[in-house]
Amino acid sequence: MQFGIHLPPMGPLSDTRTLADLAVEAEEAGWDGLFLWDDLTSDPFVPVGEPWITFAAIALCTTRLRFGPMVTPLPRRRPWNVARETVALDHLSQGRLIFGVGSGGLPSAFDALGEEKDAKARAAMLEEGLQVLTGLWSGDPLHFEGAHYQIESAHFLPRPAQSPRIPIWVAGGWPHKAPFRRAARWDGVFPLDYRVGPLEMMAPQEVQSLLSYIAPYRVPGTPFEVVQLGITTGENAGQERALLASYADVGVTWWLENFIPQRWGGNWREWPVEEMRRRVRLGPPASTG
Repeated sequence: MQFGIHLPPMGPLSDTRTLADLAVEAEEAGWDGLFLWDDLTSDPFVPVGEPWITFAAIALCTTRLRFGPMVTPLPRRRPWNVARETVALDHLSQGRLIFGVGSGGLPSAFDALGEEKDAKARAAMLEEGLQVLTGLWSGDPLHFEGAHYQIESAHFLPRPAQSPRIPIWVAGGWPHKAPFRRAARWDGVFPLDYRVGPLEMMAPQEVQSLLSYIAPYRVPGTPFEVVQLGITTGENAGQERALLASYADVGVTWWLENFIPQRWGGNWREWPVEEMRRRVRLGPPASTG
């Protein structure tokens, strides 16, 4: 199992330098990845950082750490712009980018900004957007005729640094089924359970259920990452190793530590930044004890 940090670049963490410094500390402490929300607005209102600029800083400040958006709502992005940005970051980091993607769930990211409001339309845009994105990554000439995107002729180089391409992890809200059929066709799944609160982890048996659902849609023998969002303290080795083992047993391959202020009793305007940095310095749960 690999271990990452998952956090929103908001409030005091909206500053690019602060996040780049945090990425350096995370790498030194043994974490494998750092992943940022990709939002334009917040509720309640606080400063919001720009993750893609931050990823460039992280790429230059670290040598091993994997990183990426978790997740980008592709329907509010032009996929050809995303193709250029992701390839540039992949080369800058020497192949460490992971592209987390979803159709978008927060009304503030779509409705209030005049973007597509209909969830089914956004799902269709995501499907087409991923076809366009990977077509442009291929380095081959691309002609595309879709309901939402049309490309008469495009030929993008360079290709990504990673081969065969940048990994794509697809997010979805369980127990909805369509996002998981979509995820099965790509490189990983980032499941969230809409029936529980932001501090609640999906139970191992729930993860097992969704993976059983995905299995018939997977190409046998192909690599596939399974991501679990959760919380550990880094101070109880035995208990936390047992927790991680229960998720590894059902197929989880990445544990993302959920860094939101509520876990320390804080709020979005008053991030307990030092408590967060202390947890980062303790390292991933597998390194405790």
